[in-house]
Amino acid sequence: MKKTAIIIGAGPAGLTAAYELLTRTDIVPIVLEKGGDIGGISKTVNYKGNRIDIGGHRFFSKSDRVMNWWLQFMPVQQSGETVEITYQNQKRNLVVAGKEAQPEGDRVMLVRNRLSRIYFLRKFFSYPIKLSLDTLLKLGPLTTLQILYSYLHARVWPVKNEQSLEDFFINRFGKKLYHLFFKDYTEKVWGVSCNKISAEWGAQRIKGVSISAAVGHALKSMFPKKKMDEDIHQKDVETSLIEKFLYPRLGPGQLWEEVARQVQELGGTILLHENVQSIEGDKGRVISVTTFNDYSKTESVWEGDYFFSTMPVQELIAGLDDVVPSAVQQIAKGLQYRDFITVGVLLKKLTGKLEDTWIYIQEKDVKVGRLQLFNNWSPYMVNDPDTIWVGMEYFCNTTDSFWQQPDEVIKQTGILELQKMGLALASDVLDATVLRMEKTYPAYFGTYERFEEIKHFTDQYTNLFLVGRNGMHKYNNADHSMLTAMVAVDNIAAGITSKENIWSINTEQEYHEEKADSKEPVVKVINPTSTKTYDFANAEK
Repeated sequence: MKKTAIIIGAGPAGLTAAYELLTRTDIVPIVLEKGGDIGGISKTVNYKGNRIDIGGHRFFSKSDRVMNWWLQFMPVQQSGETVEITYQNQKRNLVVAGKEAQPEGDRVMLVRNRLSRIYFLRKFFSYPIKLSLDTLLKLGPLTTLQILYSYLHARVWPVKNEQSLEDFFINRFGKKLYHLFFKDYTEKVWGVSCNKISAEWGAQRIKGVSISAAVGHALKSMFPKKKMDEDIHQKDVETSLIEKFLYPRLGPGQLWEEVARQVQELGGTILLHENVQSIEGDKGRVISVTTFNDYSKTESVWEGDYFFSTMPVQELIAGLDDVVPSAVQQIAKGLQYRDFITVGVLLKKLTGKLEDTWIYIQEKDVKVGRLQLFNNWSPYMVNDPDTIWVGMEYFCNTTDSFWQQPDEVIKQTGILELQKMGLALASDVLDATVLRMEKTYPAYFGTYERFEEIKHFTDQYTNLFLVGRNGMHKYNNADHSMLTAMVAVDNIAAGITSKENIWSINTEQEYHEEKADSKEPVVKVINPTSTKTYDFANAEK
């Protein structure tokens, strides 16, 4: 008899787990999604034909396994075995990994230019910051010399025993550059001082990037390279320095909708509006999950052999119907998150031509933290190619006064800030919308320093696998989240009981690729209407 896996969450980790189970084991997955659509924060929201990518998702990974996995669902648009792109002003052929497939209609990956810059003092700076003539002219020779001096000082006399994110930044960039380009921006994003955030955040998000790395990358690019071993993976380039990436024609949600379609074709089930109420555990195993369907107003109990959780750890522990140590409960309650608002602004035009995908806003006189120019991610993200579709990203908490304002007030804030920065005129605005996402970023402060106690506790449930960003309370990229799901399935298939190789994903510079009888599962559905499947192709978002 086939076994069942209950998967909480239909984001990248949950859908990856479902597909891997179906193609590599005889375990049948049932995916329970709280919201009304799939993809998690990697979904694409369609607003009047204009698509919003929440936070921006470059499709790049140092993992061949992930790259090949993406391309089997959405091949690169160009046909043949190679793709020619321009890199550092030189043309070269990049080998596309995996068996080349013929694209079908819109279901293709585009090769896109990556240009990200910093907007500071009403000027544009390279991102990451470079010690170039352009930087010298914009900052002035005195400030540039101070940056160099403080950087050298940090290299000779670094902060020992890095504890905080402030220590991490100073050791890699020097105190002057830290105060200019990192301190205020990071505090805008997280809402707390850098000395209150664990250095682990930097180790996971910007590992390997420093002044020396940026300069070294620039120097290497001046010399011709062999073409035979260069491919779209760019595995020897630090992630924040990559200048080409793949991107689905209609945004990241397009890929995850295709994955979801194939999961259902292979026999898996994906259910929406299923809000987890409790998780029953007993004697080191999870027995069932109880959900309430917000759409049909019915409750269901789901029993299975394996359970994957991508839900926030805070909510998982709070919903666990078992003996939970008081210390674990307190640590879970104290975990912190950062919430996220995108203001989509449709414009006739900008005040100047911008080719950026992202613009990091360092200015202190505005609240917006980052801009996305969706036209530059993919021209097909915009309904009318003669308009400009901008995403203004605000980092906040649901308890903040900013979050609690009506959408109309937030729209006006975004429009006025665009004009204040000199990037657009309010008179050129055609439309605007507001998109809110809770618990977008798991934070490395609060009780996070004691997270190992939660990990030790949850790992004792032999059939429970915590995967993904919120599922593990790790600020992972999508490829890391996918790898945690893949490795969890690897372990199940190989009979490996330790989960350490799952937790080790993205703890080092290179991405890891680790390669008793149960009763027949019963799914108790109190009301059959709650098991309605979802038509992803015709979904209204």
